[in-house]
Amino acid sequence: MSKVKIELFTSPMCPHCPAAKRVVEEVANEMPDAVEVEYINVMENPQKAMEYGIMAVPTIVINGEVEFIGAPTKEALVEAIKKRL
Repeated sequence: MSKVKIELFTSPMCPHCPAAKRVVEEVANEMPDAVEVEYINVMENPQKAMEYGIMAVPTIVINGEVEFIGAPTKEALVEAIKKRL
């Protein structure tokens, strides 16, 4: 089974990013065989954010598609991952 790639775009000043990170980590811990997570700080890697046209953080990209802008609920994230498995 190939893993679903989650890219979480954050910035150090973002007040909602820790919540998004918690949700992503929780789901990744519960589905370790299904997901691969990469955290991207937009301050350090603005080029990557531009590739996806990201204007706000947190943004979650799944398998190369922008899926959530803002912190999703755990249920919404799990649902989005399951659609791609």
